Parts: sequence; C-alpha cells; structure tokens
Amino acid sequence: MADKTPRIAIIGTGFSGLCLAIRLKQTGAGEPILLEKAERLGGTWRENTYPGAACDLMSFAYCFSFEQKTDWSRKWSPQPEILDYMDHCAEKYGLLPHVHFGTEVLGANFDEATGTWKLRTRHEGREEVIEADALVSGVGQLHRPVAPDIAGLDEFAGAQFHSAEWRNDVPLAGKRVAVIGNGASAIQFIPEVAREAAHLTVFQRTPNWIIERGDREYTDGEKRRYGRHRWLAKLYRWLIWARQELVFFPVMIGSPRLTKRLEQMARDNMEAHITDPAMRRALTPDYPIGGKRVLIHDDYFPALARDNVSLETSPIVGANAAGLETEDGRRHDFDVVIYSTGFDTNQFLAPMRIEGLEGRVLDQEWKDGAEAFFGLTASGFPNFFMMYGPNTNLGHNSIIFMIECQAEYILQCVRRVAERGLRYLDVDAEAQRAFNAKLHHDLQRTAWAKTASSWYKTAAGKITNNWSGPTIEYWWRTRKVDFRDYHEVA
Repeated sequence: MADKTPRIAIIGTGFSGLCLAIRLKQTGAGEPILLEKAERLGGTWRENTYPGAACDLMSFAYCFSFEQKTDWSRKWSPQPEILDYMDHCAEKYGLLPHVHFGTEVLGANFDEATGTWKLRTRHEGREEVIEADALVSGVGQLHRPVAPDIAGLDEFAGAQFHSAEWRNDVPLAGKRVAVIGNGASAIQFIPEVAREAAHLTVFQRTPNWIIERGDREYTDGEKRRYGRHRWLAKLYRWLIWARQELVFFPVMIGSPRLTKRLEQMARDNMEAHITDPAMRRALTPDYPIGGKRVLIHDDYFPALARDNVSLETSPIVGANAAGLETEDGRRHDFDVVIYSTGFDTNQFLAPMRIEGLEGRVLDQEWKDGAEAFFGLTASGFPNFFMMYGPNTNLGHNSIIFMIECQAEYILQCVRRVAERGLRYLDVDAEAQRAFNAKLHHDLQRTAWAKTASSWYKTAAGKITNNWSGPTIEYWWRTRKVDFRDYHEVA
C-alpha cells in the first residue's frame, strides 16, 4: 500500500460499514469502497420493517458517539427513525459516491504476490472483479432469516412470510393469524398484529424473560435542551452505557443479587398483565435470566391477555392447506402464518467464499465454529477484517460501542501497512489460539453457558456470538494494536 491511498472494500452498509467508511474519510487512512447488495443502505434496519420494529437499547446510546443525535422522538427509537439517522450520516459524511448499490459479493480471494484482495461481484446480472488493498466484512450476524422446518408448510394455502421479509401487501385485519416464535422481533409486532387480527395464535417453543421498558415520547422541552446543550446529550448517552455495564453485565455472569432482582422485575411485569395461573407457568422460563436474550417491551403481555389472542405451547408437527397441526393432535386453521424464527447467526460470512493464503477457505477453517482474534482478524487471511464478527455480540449493551472500537483497530492496521510499505498483515495463529482459549474459558462463567441452546451457540454448543466480558474490557484491549501479534510481510 506504499505511496498510494489504500482502497478498502467494505461489504455492507449497516452501522459497521458506515462507521468504518466515515472514519476512513475523516482520517484519510483509505478510500472506502462500499459494496451493498440492496438498492439502499441500512443493513438490518432496512430489512426489518415489521410493525412496531424498534431498537431494544435506549435511543441516545444507539448512534455514533461522533454524531450524537439529540432529537430522538422516543426513549426507544423506532425503525424508520434509525434508518433516517443512517441516511443522514451517509449524506453528511459524503459516503454515497463510494457506495456500489445492487452489488452482491459472491466471494473473494487473496493474491499473496500483490497483497490485494480480488472480490467476485455481481451487478445487474453481470459478474465482475473488484480489487482492494484490504477487505472488511460488515455484514453482521442478523441478516439471514431462517424459516421453520415444518413438514407440509409448502401446502399452506394462505399467505406466509418471515418477519424480516414483512409483506405489507398482505392484509391482516379480520384474519386468523399464526405467529411461529416469540423472540425479540415477535414481541414487538405481536401487539400490533393483535390490534388488527380477528384472532391471533402465538406458537411458543421457549418462554423469554421480558422486562418493562417504560417507553415514552421525549417532550419538546427535552429535545430543545439536549440540542442546545450537546454535552448533556453525551452525558445521558454515557449514563445509559454505564447502567448497562454495571447492572446488566453482572447478570450475564451470574451475580446472585442482581440476577434475583432482574428476574423479579420480569415476573412482576408478567404478573401485572397475566392473571391465568396456567398461562403464567407457560410464560415463565426454566433457565437463568441472561441465558438467552433478555427482552424488553411494554405491550407484549397485555397483548397476550387480549380476548382475541391465544398462546399455544404444544409443538408444531406438521402443516396442511388449512393451517398447522400440533403434537397434541389438534388442527389449527389460519389465513396467514408469520415466522418469527430468527436468523442463521453462526455462519457469519455465508454464502460468500473467502479464500486466503495457500487456498484456505474460511468456512472450512470454521467447520467447528467460527472464531477470530478479537472478532476482527483470522490467521491465514491477511488484510481481512470483520466487524461484528465472531464473539463480539453483546447481551447487555450497545453494539455500536463495539463497532467504534473495531473501526479504530482497523484504521491502525491499515495505517501500519501503508506507512511501512507492507504487502500485508496476518495475525499469528498461536496468538489467535491463545486468545480464543481464554475467551472460551471466560465464557464458561456466563449464563449463556448454562443454557442448553440459544442463537448464541452452534448445534454442538460452542458459543460463537458473544463477547465474554464487559465492553470496557473490549475497548481497553483493542484501543492500541499490538503488532507483535501479527506477521508483517513486505
């Protein structure tokens, strides 16, 4: 990369891709080439347009620290407002000329002789190759919807779709609607659907711990005050971060006092709206709080208490043209079936084929579960970086905090290669092995390890998604790259 501006190919235009591209432009460390398969930016916030879609972290902490938004409409920001914020950032920082919309990345291979990545892309049906000095994946973990594996589902005569592929052309008013799943997305759209449907049946496999969020609109006075005194908005942001770090993270590692308190808050939230003892038992988890994603909502339990809503816990065993069949022998007829069955979170870069040194293929290297060095780099794949990669998801705080840490780490690496005239950096295999050994040792103390299954784990039980410590630890350990952990090749 010597004597030229490095070209940095970034796959995806969600928060990760936007953050790194902005920082590259601000610092002059490289020219961003943003590759986006869709026709507009936004990542998961572009894709998830279901009714009631909102962030499950308070608004003031769900934006870039260098571009603090002060006029959020609500304490918990709705999807359209988040997407507008992302558009604002792209326009303000001049990113749109750098975005190749409608461009799908099929795969990439590293050319050791030149120290460059060659990306195979498809745009408007034509395949072409794009070369870059560094490759960054910003595709995230929540972008491949998973449909339920139910025999006969293709025979169902009504409309069916995943919540991440919402069908606004399908009317729900007066319809018999089934929702399969009750996770983070479902608890947001179920109250909205319940207001329209003639009857709504929620098929629950595993209950969740759900605490009240206390959402409300910000007053005009509050908006003016935060806009006039931006230091106050930043202070509010960091108070949110500190609360999540000091209250919620200890629950993830089993603090008896805080765990008991949070579980009681969740029980109180349910019991305030659900009076039927049988339903209360069905809605009470049998795993420790924090073992799966702790959900936050005000309207889910009130929705389940409605006369036109029923909770079904008997497993679905099949489907037919009229509806669904459950293990207890009953048949349930519906007009619409909505899947809220989550995402394939453990494959990370699939279906892209990433080839590194000596023909190594990343998904083969990860056959026993994805891992990386601080979730950022993988040995044998030089000048390749991941944002929101393996073991950088959080169960307690803002992923944007992690993304900003990762962007700064990548900037240091890009500068190192350029300033020293290197062909590439490649993380040392032993450094990566030692890092992951300690990481997985630390993960065993968490509530996630004590839960039989979750989207944080592979089928074999390896926790591939979550960071093992508080976010302050991740910041401290990534704030300055220790290049002794890398092979520098000129």
